[in-house]
Amino acid sequence: MMNIKAFRLVSAVERELLMGDKDRINIECVECCGKSLYVGTNDCFIYHFLLEEKTLPTGAAAFTATKQLHRHLGFKKPVNELRAASALSRLLVLCDNFITLVDTRNLQPIPTGARIKGAVTFALNENPVSGDPFCVEVCIISVKRRTIQMFLVYEDRVQIVKEVSTPEQPFAVAVDGHFLCLALTTQYIILNYSTGVSQDLFPYCSEEKRPIVKRIGRQEFLLAGPGGLGMFATVAGISQRAPVHWSENVIGAAVCFPYVIALDDEFITVHSMLDQQQKQTLPFREGHILQDFEGRVIVATSKGVYILVPLPLEKQIQDLLASRRVEEALVLAKGARRNIPKEKFQVMYRRILQQAGFIQFAQLQFLEAKELFRSGQLDVRELISLYPFLLPSSSAFTRSHPPLHEYADLNQLTQGDPEKATKCKCFLMSYLNEVRSTEVANGYKEDIDTALLKLYAEADHDSLLDLLVTENFCLLTDSAAWLEKHHKYFALGLLYHYNNQDAAALQLWVNIVNGDIHDSTRSDLYEYVVDFLTFCSDQELVWKYVDWVLQKSEEVGVQVFTKRPLDERQKNSFSPNDIIKCLKKYPKALVKYLEHLVIDRRLQKEEYHTHLALLYLEEVLRERTSASGKGTEVTETQAKLRSLLQKSDLYRVHFLIDKIQGTSLHMERAILHGKLEEHGKALHVLVQELKDFPAAEDYCLWSSEGRDAPYRQRLFHTLLALYLNAGPDCELVVAAVDLLNRHTAEFDAAQVLQLLPDTWSVQLLCPFLTGAVRSSLHTRRMTQVALGLAKAENLIYKYDKMKLKGSSVRLSDKKVCQMCQNPFCESAFVRYPNGGLVHTHCAASRPGSPDSPGPGSRT
Repeated sequence: MMNIKAFRLVSAVERELLMGDKDRINIECVECCGKSLYVGTNDCFIYHFLLEEKTLPTGAAAFTATKQLHRHLGFKKPVNELRAASALSRLLVLCDNFITLVDTRNLQPIPTGARIKGAVTFALNENPVSGDPFCVEVCIISVKRRTIQMFLVYEDRVQIVKEVSTPEQPFAVAVDGHFLCLALTTQYIILNYSTGVSQDLFPYCSEEKRPIVKRIGRQEFLLAGPGGLGMFATVAGISQRAPVHWSENVIGAAVCFPYVIALDDEFITVHSMLDQQQKQTLPFREGHILQDFEGRVIVATSKGVYILVPLPLEKQIQDLLASRRVEEALVLAKGARRNIPKEKFQVMYRRILQQAGFIQFAQLQFLEAKELFRSGQLDVRELISLYPFLLPSSSAFTRSHPPLHEYADLNQLTQGDPEKATKCKCFLMSYLNEVRSTEVANGYKEDIDTALLKLYAEADHDSLLDLLVTENFCLLTDSAAWLEKHHKYFALGLLYHYNNQDAAALQLWVNIVNGDIHDSTRSDLYEYVVDFLTFCSDQELVWKYVDWVLQKSEEVGVQVFTKRPLDERQKNSFSPNDIIKCLKKYPKALVKYLEHLVIDRRLQKEEYHTHLALLYLEEVLRERTSASGKGTEVTETQAKLRSLLQKSDLYRVHFLIDKIQGTSLHMERAILHGKLEEHGKALHVLVQELKDFPAAEDYCLWSSEGRDAPYRQRLFHTLLALYLNAGPDCELVVAAVDLLNRHTAEFDAAQVLQLLPDTWSVQLLCPFLTGAVRSSLHTRRMTQVALGLAKAENLIYKYDKMKLKGSSVRLSDKKVCQMCQNPFCESAFVRYPNGGLVHTHCAASRPGSPDSPGPGSRT
């Protein structure tokens, strides 16, 4: 149990004011209505006091009671109970089992003498069902055994409404609408006096303890239960609140939300209805009366009257927060909602959540703090301001007043502990990253993003780069100085780029690559710069740094041009001619760029194709010179040269032939002769000079690619003639036989047989002859099939023609053309199979049936 100061006990009526020096006078009951306080004594007097509340300089409340008058009721018994009916200006006084109606203005019984007889105790129905504003509903426990009676009390008369029997003798009663909550001899019950239906609640023993039955709200009661529990019960017989644990000897109870106040022989105890904890204990001996009147709680001994003044809930909550009792403070704040106007409560509750968040933050309870900050809609700059130098110098932020916490900065909060400070900074990084894209950041995104950048840079966090390459609101001046301070030059370049200062960004990155400044963020920074320039729209900037990137690496640097987006390539500043002119100093880059133009972009320009072929040729010749005597394997460059010469038709063939003359590049020379349709020379080079028979066969294949069959046949016949006319060379004879047997389909068998020497055996040419016969048979049969199909189609046409000639057609000047809708002026016409007649010129301009637009109909 942890105490808080929820109430102050303040004297209202001193003993001297009430009884002077008469020791035998005791207070039996009290009633409070507005500023009027009524006291009933054991000598049958009623006293009327006027209570005035004032505030002392300390802020505490004090009361002054002024005696108005007193009156003796004419009995010799004590005044047992008082209840005010302010709407009727009446005081209901229970004395000697009579309830007398007394005028509140003069304390005189009413002239009619109307009163209720035989009452042991009574209660007013504060949720009346009669609907008459000029009467009061009263429930009494009658002196008749096991009897409850309901009365309507008017200004000058009383009227009995209902009499109800109970299972046991009742001792205490409270009323709400049609429902009575009764303490019987052995149990509490809920009784609907209108229907007679009852509901048992729980047992208790009236001989062992004094029952307590108190209405605390609409259809809800507070009861003294077994085991020292204050039990809550509704008219439905259920409990919607957890019980409070009070003294076993409690003699009175009252409710001042959110507290239940209990009175025993020695103490007044205060219990929370929200968390059921005992919150305060006030010593108070000889007390025997505890009642609440419209939010004012009055306690009394037999000699004096006191008021329990509640401290403002806000002060209670602030005291709890000052004691670091966050959960209790939040529970109390939520419970205060019903007593505070909505708008005021929302403002107050948000501030309490924010204060609670800072308390949890100071205790490094970051998850709880984050949730409280979010719920309280904290201006995140309050949190950022704890961290020195994180807010931009241009920020106009000032902390909330009164302050939400007691800390000047993070150093004070962590007491200089670097580990705690690091944890706090990690939390702020996480929190800022979460809120920067939410409504919480609206209005001060610059402060948030700048603070986040500073935290990332200081912690060397990977997210620094992510922040700078996405949309952000980092202030350039503050951020640039901070990044430079922490040697984050690559990140500084990103910041410059985001703020459209690409020149400054590139200069920084170039300095890093050159080693003028140190930043190991990216090991591939050179490649990054190349990629940056590739997509840079500032042409002047690209030209400024292109020499630098090419000097570092021609193969990588040329990507500035080869990977540039198409829309950029089309601009005049980056025309191929300008780029080629720039790359003349960088031969490797030039080759790469020309390959890009010729092979990737497939530009159909002779100068690019010739230039690339020439560069290939020069490189091949250099390789041949340096590799003299080390073999003649085909290098990668030579393979590229041959591929270009074979596939391209745009380069200057004669120019390249002149360059190749006198070199050992026989294959390349053969390809060039082929481009000039000098196939005999080309094949002569391959057969006679290179002795490369497979290459000669391949030459015939790729040279005739895309040409008709006779063209290919001529190439193969030329190669065969070259083999056969070379004389009795066994190697060439074998090559000729292999050529025939492998490419039978490419030869005219009849011509080949005339060329072959008579000495060749049939067995030698068996594959060729077999293939030739099969091909000939196949060709003959396919021709016969085609002829048969043509004859069948011709027969169909003849049949259609006969059918058309078999029917007559009548043509007159009243007939109109079905296409142009004009009459026929001459005898010539066209008739369609569907019977439609059209002019000859109409049919010529639009073939097909006039009713069917397809052109396939026969006429």
